[in-house]
Amino acid sequence: QVQLVASGGGLVQAGGSLRLSCAASGRTISSYDVGWFRQAPGKEREFIAATTWNGGNTYLSNFANSVKGRFTISRDNAKNTVYLQMNSLRTEDTAVYYCAARRGATDPNYGYWGQGTQVTVSA
Repeated sequence: QVQLVASGGGLVQAGGSLRLSCAASGRTISSYDVGWFRQAPGKEREFIAATTWNGGNTYLSNFANSVKGRFTISRDNAKNTVYLQMNSLRTEDTAVYYCAARRGATDPNYGYWGQGTQVTVSA
């Protein structure tokens, strides 16, 4: 089993930056895909970014169009942690952010989820 803890959320002004962390325990996630999702009030949860295992020690990244060019995703396998760097934040980025994991190249769905961290961007 993989346990995920998302952290790093907070209140920031528009144009500012935050870095979210997704710390995993229970298993090493070096061969897992890790994704970030968010859910704003009254809206459905949406995909934001993912780092997907591409075999060996290589990974691919992909992003939703709404955050492309502003957010980056990285991972530190030594710390079993994935980061989401969010720059040029906008008020519409306000949401609860969740990280999720699945075994790379094996599982079709994200089966492991963190508890969420609130990001609030003020005008």
